[in-house]
Amino acid sequence: MTDAEKKPCCAAEPAEKDTAPSCCRHKDRTPEEYRALANRLSRIEGQVRGIRAMLDKDVYCADILVQVAAVNAALNGFSKELLSQHVRTCVADDLRAGGTQKLDELLQLLPRLMK
Repeated sequence: MTDAEKKPCCAAEPAEKDTAPSCCRHKDRTPEEYRALANRLSRIEGQVRGIRAMLDKDVYCADILVQVAAVNAALNGFSKELLSQHVRTCVADDLRAGGTQKLDELLQLLPRLMK
């Protein structure tokens, strides 16, 4: 993708040195990365719709909770895959270029992910 084809940034100048506003941060994923993540989300969407259908049919609480646990596990799997891709690409590329911004960002993000 050329610079002209990339998504436009909402701000002409970054707010701080070497820091772009969050609306300007983009990730160019390979078709395989995108497809894997999109497929996971599609399955999760289907699971959530299934839970709604169970609720509409007055299914027993414990049975619904089992499905909720399955959705939570699926979301955790999605997060793990996305985190893995982020570390292998964004963070690694930044470190190879001599930067530490992505690593610092990751270290701030990890406690939120581990709740």
